[in-house]
Amino acid sequence: MDVLPSEAPDRARAAHAGRGGRVTRGRREPRRVGAVLPRLLEELGFGAARAAMQAQEAWPRVVGAEAASHSSVEAIRGRTLEVGVDASVWGQQLQLRQREILAALRELLGDEAPAELRFHIR
Repeated sequence: MDVLPSEAPDRARAAHAGRGGRVTRGRREPRRVGAVLPRLLEELGFGAARAAMQAQEAWPRVVGAEAASHSSVEAIRGRTLEVGVDASVWGQQLQLRQREILAALRELLGDEAPAELRFHIR
């Protein structure tokens, strides 16, 4: 089996070859990376990682500096944001503020915001 292209290019490829012999399949307008990247990351399975990074960046603004110093975003599993806390008292404190935290994350992150929070002692 040949893994290299044959020496004689096929006529269809040659007919569509642009400058330098490269094949062009119709002209497309250039698009901004920011317009393409979110969909590409989602298709590659990186949507959850991106959402976790955004939640991690927003966490101190959402919960405040003191609570953020005792907690951290660790992962997103499905629509659940997993948060590690220093002590059970911080988990309880943040659990009581769950509605407020989720609303703030929804405002900052839009559709990618988590729907639930889960706290555990790290």
